[in-house]
Amino acid sequence: MIILDGSMGNELLKRTNKTSSGLWSAQFLIDSPKLVKEVHQAYVDSGAQVITTNTYSTIPSYLKKENKTHLMNELIKKAGIIAREVAEENDQKILVAGSLPPLDESYRPDLVPNETEALPIYEELIEALNPFVDIFLCETVSSIAETSNILKALKNKADDDKEIWVSWTLLEDKNGRLRSKETIEKAFQLAETFSPNAYLFNCTDPMAITEGIKKLSKLTHKPIGCYPNIFGVPFDWTLDNNVELSPRNLSIKQFVEYKNLWEDLGASIVGGCCGLGPDYIDAISKENSPKS
Repeated sequence: MIILDGSMGNELLKRTNKTSSGLWSAQFLIDSPKLVKEVHQAYVDSGAQVITTNTYSTIPSYLKKENKTHLMNELIKKAGIIAREVAEENDQKILVAGSLPPLDESYRPDLVPNETEALPIYEELIEALNPFVDIFLCETVSSIAETSNILKALKNKADDDKEIWVSWTLLEDKNGRLRSKETIEKAFQLAETFSPNAYLFNCTDPMAITEGIKKLSKLTHKPIGCYPNIFGVPFDWTLDNNVELSPRNLSIKQFVEYKNLWEDLGASIVGGCCGLGPDYIDAISKENSPKS
């Protein structure tokens, strides 16, 4: 079992007692890069074998809120440098995953930019991260169109030695569909034409993920996995609006139970997304079975 890290943005906010707005986690690359490094290290100390770059909001849709789009390349590289430093400063082998996020709001397939707009942004992210990462992690992918945009950009710009992991976000109706209502099977068929190395689900209800893992395990022998969130997300949610998110009932004990279930279903990669901090990662790391 490969253990991923957990939430970056929520953990940064928790440690500074701030609320999410504006640049979100990218703001910490400007104001508190040492804290970003501390969070990465906290996950390594908790047993994570993969840490994810703080690049979820180093994109134009976030940066333009504070007139910081001119800093995009600089912030991406800073995030890559910080994660790579943490990986190199630890005795155990730590892999760095470069986060490639949605280019507008998360969970919103209706806001996915067209290919002409999306590819140059993704390509800039990829080129800036290439020197620092071992894996490119396509995160919170909500539709087949978004899958295509990211994978085309990676085909164009990713170094040949980088692994590519695709992680979809699912509707929480537990019917195994992307947020776009497209099926996992159809999304997988498109993704397979680009030959990624692993398939995951993230930022989704654990029960919905369970149904997704069941479907995915029948489609591929490649590594599969997941990293759930702790918040239920309504369709009209955005980072800056007044729609409040309510934490779902996901205790550390329950998370460990889900990890064991997912492993039994064929998952070999597990971590946490929004709201799951180092304490959650520590628990699944300690429960990591010898057979893994």
